Amino acid sequence: MSTEFDSLTTEAYRPELAEIDQRSTLDIARTMNAEDALVPGAVATQLPRIAAAIDAAAERMARGGRLLYLGAGTAGRLGVLDASECPPTFNTAPGEVIGLIAGGPDAMVTAVEGAEDSDRLAAADLAALGVTADDVVVGVSASGRTPYAVGAVQHARALGALTIGVSCNADSPLAAAAEHGIEIVVGPELITGSTRLKAGTAQKLVLNMISTISMIRLGKTYGNLMVDVRASNEKLRARSRRIVQLATGAPDDVIESALTATGGEVKHAILTILGGVDAPTAGRLLTESRGHLRAALTAARS
Repeated sequence: MSTEFDSLTTEAYRPELAEIDQRSTLDIARTMNAEDALVPGAVATQLPRIAAAIDAAAERMARGGRLLYLGAGTAGRLGVLDASECPPTFNTAPGEVIGLIAGGPDAMVTAVEGAEDSDRLAAADLAALGVTADDVVVGVSASGRTPYAVGAVQHARALGALTIGVSCNADSPLAAAAEHGIEIVVGPELITGSTRLKAGTAQKLVLNMISTISMIRLGKTYGNLMVDVRASNEKLRARSRRIVQLATGAPDDVIESALTATGGEVKHAILTILGGVDAPTAGRLLTESRGHLRAALTAARS
């Protein structure tokens, strides 16, 4: 009996693995590891598309737009995960990067029946956030057919928002609906249809790129240092001190003094040391440079 799954690479059956359950654990692990090793190469084929999407996203975000991920099941959870890691890593404001999963927060741990099949639910979720043309909406779906993800992109694009579709099948409805379609074709899964495996890994890699490189473009890093890190616990406070040391080479007492004067703000502390300015001036220069430390340093030294 033919079904809609027959045409999807992510759902294809692999007869050569039909007796995988009879193999040794080590052999299964080796097979799975070899499968996972294929993912970065598949992502590499899409790098020009990924870069174009990120440049467009960073431009919207620089004028105040938000980055919104929408997906169902594993794809939705990956979006929520990526969004939740942006505040502690890049000190993003509440609501600046948001992950929405079909069915709401309960769907993070429990399947919500029918939620992924509703494009109207996606439109309602976006309407609740008041999506505008400044926002970036990323639909994430391994199959590229999930109504919730496709509907989100269609609704957002009609509002003028930048739209990105991330899927793992070629010629997907999601990529067609989005302004920037990214299709990472990783091939059939080790366990038929279990797209939490290679497809999930591929989606995670792409979402890592979208958020991380967008933040680099927005001045959230200095070189490869997380200068906007939010020091909310002792581990992060230690990391903050180390980042200032790596950026400036200053002795410990100077670093402690700078962090104290700037209320623990790493970027501000670096600017006071390297730019030779006081904390209020550092704050003003960073505001004028829209948070870009290199530009603020140039202004401080001029």
